[in-house]
Amino acid sequence: MTPHDPDQAHDEVDHLVAAWRQERPDLDVEPLQVLSRVSRLARHLDRARRASFAEHGLESWEFDVLTALRRAGKPYELSPGALLRATLVTSGTMTNRIDRLAAAGLVRRRPDPEDRRGVLVSLTEAGLKRVDDAFADLLRREHELLAGLGQREQQALAGLLRTLLIPFDATDTGAH
Repeated sequence: MTPHDPDQAHDEVDHLVAAWRQERPDLDVEPLQVLSRVSRLARHLDRARRASFAEHGLESWEFDVLTALRRAGKPYELSPGALLRATLVTSGTMTNRIDRLAAAGLVRRRPDPEDRRGVLVSLTEAGLKRVDDAFADLLRREHELLAGLGQREQQALAGLLRTLLIPFDATDTGAH
């Protein structure tokens, strides 16, 4: 039995679907074939993410802020407003997060030279190292999660999931 042979391999979702088909033959339970698996994979991904972040002394929210700054490119800085848009939190929450990251030495604030009232938040060297190490570890774990699929299968799955997500992203003005 190989994991690529759908006629041979069975998972928990197969058992769940079979039970529902027996108990509720009047319902079309086909969506469970995909969406229950997506849900289960999301839980595995969440566990891998939390483990990766914990190994690097980070919480999920810290990783989100640090990666937003890292993706901005050199000098790895954004305004608090840009961080709000990137992380989808309230202004008060972001202020608290920046305060905590600054106290930990992972970010620093500096006056915005183009706006006397504004500030810019940037990664410190320690923040850059921490986020780079955590991101590399996360990608290693994500590769492990996808190890059962070849590159073409991963690309096909990514395309199918994109097709499903596009309508949701189009209606979510805060999507990134």
